[in-house]
Amino acid sequence: MNKILLKKQLSSDVFMMKLEAPLIAEERLPGQFIILQLDNDYGERIPLTIADADVTEGSITIIFQAVGKTTSDLSDLNEGDSINNLVGPLGQPTHVENFGTVVCVGGGIGVAPMHPIAKAMKAAGNHVIIIIGARTKDLIILEDEMTAIADEIIICTDDGSYGRKALVTEPLKELCEKDPKPDMAIAIGPPIMMKFCAETTRPYKVFTQVSLNTIMVDGTGMCGGCRVNIDGRPKFVCVDGPEFDGHLVDFDNMMARLGAYRDQETKAHQCKLDKQIESKKEGK
Repeated sequence: MNKILLKKQLSSDVFMMKLEAPLIAEERLPGQFIILQLDNDYGERIPLTIADADVTEGSITIIFQAVGKTTSDLSDLNEGDSINNLVGPLGQPTHVENFGTVVCVGGGIGVAPMHPIAKAMKAAGNHVIIIIGARTKDLIILEDEMTAIADEIIICTDDGSYGRKALVTEPLKELCEKDPKPDMAIAIGPPIMMKFCAETTRPYKVFTQVSLNTIMVDGTGMCGGCRVNIDGRPKFVCVDGPEFDGHLVDFDNMMARLGAYRDQETKAHQCKLDKQIESKKEGK
């Protein structure tokens, strides 16, 4: 059982939690993740990146968006509650060294897993440029934390309510056109965003690393749920990743696989909403 030490709402449907997990806190490295399960018998197992860790406190930090049944159930928990099953750290950690200039592109909730990576890249001596993107100002997260790390920060919103009115690929392309160009780009966010970030950097031959968040069950490579095609070869995100060369990822295949259980997820989420409405009618 892992106790919730702190809960904070970052935006309308994005939450931050500190979880008691001393062994994971000691071992985790940037880029790694955990898998959690709320219900021992029937609960879905979901992967969440470790956004931060405090070895002294014995805690890890997760940041998630309440978009489906499990993440909605997780958002209903409060400080003092516990999570039944939590396993990690999983996945291969980020390879960190002094590359030179590193552009870190975080889209939406993808800013959370980008935070420890950007922090590690800065500590390794890199010149770190951070691009944060979101649909609107209210969905921007970790701005202060990322500003503290970055040598330069660029914020984009789709509607122009904050920062530049642009997609993240626009400033990314501008940076690639500079002389000298960046030595490396890292993109984390929705699959479609990562795909177009990789396509933006491809003509400039800027190595682009992406962190994939696929359907997972066991986290050991046995179930095959997280299978992706990398340069025409099958890889498993949970053990081979989650980070891959974005120029080699078959994003279209990955996005198709992500929709495999969409009908079941929709029904499960609707069932939860129906129960909440019924509970309010009964005055509970």
